[in-house]
Amino acid sequence: MKIKDRIALQFTLMVAVILFLFSIAIYSLSARYRQEEFYDRLKSKAQTTCRLLVKVKGIDKDLLRTIDKNTLSEMFDEKVLIFNMKDELLYSSVDDKLITYHSKLLKEVRANKEMEFLQDDSETIGLLYEEGDEPLVVLASAFDKFGRSKLDNLLQILAWGLVGGIGLTVALGIYFASNSLKPISLINQQVSQITAHNLAQKLDEGNRKDEIAQLAINFNTVLDRLNKAFEQQKSFVSHASHELRTPLAALKSEIQLGQRFTKNNPELEEVFENLFSDTERLISITNNLLFLARSIENMGNMKSTSVRIEDITFLAKEEILSSFPNYNILIDYISIPENENDTVIDGNEELLKRVLLNLIDNACKYSSNNTARVLIDTNETDCFVKVIDEGIGISQEDIPYLFDPFYRSSHTSEVPGFGIGLSICQRIIDLHHGTITVTSELGKGSEFQVSLKHI
Repeated sequence: MKIKDRIALQFTLMVAVILFLFSIAIYSLSARYRQEEFYDRLKSKAQTTCRLLVKVKGIDKDLLRTIDKNTLSEMFDEKVLIFNMKDELLYSSVDDKLITYHSKLLKEVRANKEMEFLQDDSETIGLLYEEGDEPLVVLASAFDKFGRSKLDNLLQILAWGLVGGIGLTVALGIYFASNSLKPISLINQQVSQITAHNLAQKLDEGNRKDEIAQLAINFNTVLDRLNKAFEQQKSFVSHASHELRTPLAALKSEIQLGQRFTKNNPELEEVFENLFSDTERLISITNNLLFLARSIENMGNMKSTSVRIEDITFLAKEEILSSFPNYNILIDYISIPENENDTVIDGNEELLKRVLLNLIDNACKYSSNNTARVLIDTNETDCFVKVIDEGIGISQEDIPYLFDPFYRSSHTSEVPGFGIGLSICQRIIDLHHGTITVTSELGKGSEFQVSLKHI
């Protein structure tokens, strides 16, 4: 889950809990207030009825019922019962519906003087009236139709308010979370565009005051350090390789000179041959390192021209065969291009030739028959060059690391090499905004495919 979604969810849950608790509190307080207010009305009604019955001389029960029914404070399904000390019913406001009572209830009312309880759906109050000649027990009951209706309306209002509040909270949470994290999204976009080739690029530091701006500042500081480290590394490799070339060339010349005087001494001749072979390896490593360092250094200054991929392929073939006449290199089309420009690439001829030299040389070197097939193909946007061999192949565990500098798989240790060529190929293809991929199987061979945009 993304951070903005998590923030919006947490904010929504927090507000939803607050609204829910607030709604419960409002409803509970309203229900309690309604009940207390209704019990007060019942108490007042019971006391008034008793007062009229006791203090007004000559009032009969029928008249008292008429007064109860026509009073402004009459309540829905109202019932009033009055009992004397012998639990005899002295007065009932209704004839058909009586309050359910028993002597134990009347004794409890006399003991507590006032009781409030629910009977079915009606609120009931029991009261001990002591203002007359003898104490009377009054039971008053009624159903709070209007109060409960208002409470139901309040419940609906709170429920809809809760739903609407949560919906609004979700919308506002998503908006504010997205708006708050927008600077981080921008930083992510900028970071995703930074590679080893453009470490000098900086992030937008915004107002340079808040935490996000401080994050961008710190990241830029790290980029500066990385850029300096890379520059120092490239400078060291370039200078070291350059400085090594002169003494190695002199050493090679001295060894060649010394070989002239060892023709009659087989032991010295073998020693000088080994020295010459090792010197050649050192010169090759040095040249590759220097080429790798300069290719990285001159990435932004690469000179591009329109070059035809077939021409580069045949030039690479001629150059390899001049050094290794025993190699067999076959060049062909998978399908003949319909447009002559489908094989024309906007790139650097020398660099692209270096890619084909390395791939073809590897294909021949790692094959027992020293044979490489080069197949050219095109589509509407790209030109493809496939270099195929039937050599020792590459294990699936080694393929992810194949283009790392100086990486060599374990089963190629018997074949001379330095693990630099494929890394150089990767860098050059990256410079041309293309791709290089490999498919291989141990014991059956490998296929390297270079894909480049044609003009």
